[in-house]
Amino acid sequence: MVLSTLILAAGQGTRMRSNLPKVLHPIAGKAMIRYTLELAQALGSEPPVIVIGHGAEGVQKEVGDLAQFAIQEQQLGTAHAVMAAEGILGAKPGLILVLNADIPLLRLETLKNLVTSQENNPGPLALLTVKTDSARGFGRIVRSAHGYVTRIVEEAQATPEELAIKELNVGAYCIRSEWLWQALKRIQVSPKGEYYLTDLVALAVEDGLPVAAHLLADPSEAMGINNRVHLAEAEEVMRQRINTGWMIAGVTFLDPEHVYIEASVQIGRDTVIMPNTYLRGNTVIGEGCMIGPNTIITDTQIGNYCEVLASVLDGAVLEDDVDIGPFARLRKGAYLCKGVHMGNFGEVKSSTLGAGTKMGHFSYIGDATIGENVNIGAGTITCNYDGVRKHKTRIGDGAFIGSDTMLVAPVEIGTNSRTGAGSVVTHDVPPGETVVGVPARIFKKKE
Repeated sequence: MVLSTLILAAGQGTRMRSNLPKVLHPIAGKAMIRYTLELAQALGSEPPVIVIGHGAEGVQKEVGDLAQFAIQEQQLGTAHAVMAAEGILGAKPGLILVLNADIPLLRLETLKNLVTSQENNPGPLALLTVKTDSARGFGRIVRSAHGYVTRIVEEAQATPEELAIKELNVGAYCIRSEWLWQALKRIQVSPKGEYYLTDLVALAVEDGLPVAAHLLADPSEAMGINNRVHLAEAEEVMRQRINTGWMIAGVTFLDPEHVYIEASVQIGRDTVIMPNTYLRGNTVIGEGCMIGPNTIITDTQIGNYCEVLASVLDGAVLEDDVDIGPFARLRKGAYLCKGVHMGNFGEVKSSTLGAGTKMGHFSYIGDATIGENVNIGAGTITCNYDGVRKHKTRIGDGAFIGSDTMLVAPVEIGTNSRTGAGSVVTHDVPPGETVVGVPARIFKKKE
């Protein structure tokens, strides 16, 4: 049976008090709507359809060509939103999975079970429910004396007795498409002037058709996002899931409650993640590394057996056996080859440090290519910017750069050459030579 997915993402999200559409707020570094979209893709359904309205352009830009879009011109309720997609989905027989984009914690297995419930249901729809003391504005599930679902009552219209019901409607449905489109036309407007998708349950009962309900085992999956408090709670749940997953995969966390890893990050086995570490974006960390504490790593590739202590890395690459920090900073384009050591309070930007090179503390290397087994003394600076343009520095293999050397680019330091402490190098240094002074000149030993 063909499965289509319809994602509702047209709401204004006024309680977020934000210029950003609610479904674009990030959880673990990924826009909220991405979680629902990826679930639809993993289910192997037809390309999903997303109903958009408020902030439509932003949602379309985030999703791109991964989905089709239907526009809800006026926000007149969830049933009205589904009707906006009839022009795309109405001709397709089969099942339609209807999901809300602001419920991002649902698991793939849960939705598979929901679809299976409807496949085995002779009636027209199945829905997810949850039992919890935290209502969050969800509708209440009303059952008959025999335990059958008879209707859903929205919180705003519920009586005190109905408000006391602990079983709630999650807002995820699997519906037979041929029944859905005709049933939507029978929904009456609510006292709030909206058309509720939840009224489908009562319509199915009126038709003498059974409604299936799949009860969530984990209430956290049903967490809807309506405000910044809910957003933070969802972030905490997702962080626990991510960290638990990595620990099961062989990564050690000394204090998992204080490690923050985005969903896109990859980590190798036997790596140790220390507290107060943030791993973001397209970061990949190899095996046997020691990361943190007090470290922020973004869009960085780290090889095996590296150590990063109390440092900030952004857009960098570290090959195997590199150690840096504490208080080091690698900016975009920093490339540290195998076995590089980088001391405290150093900074590297748009530069390559060759294998085995050692970079002392309080140094800045920018727009430079540095060979293998080079010693960069403390306080070394590549003066790469003249106020208009950036210039390159090149240092050959085996060179020794004395402490407090200023390398005024463009400049090239030859293989196995040396600079004396405090030198200001304004001209190229031939291989094997030693330069000293301000400006630096070739040092000649007295005969």
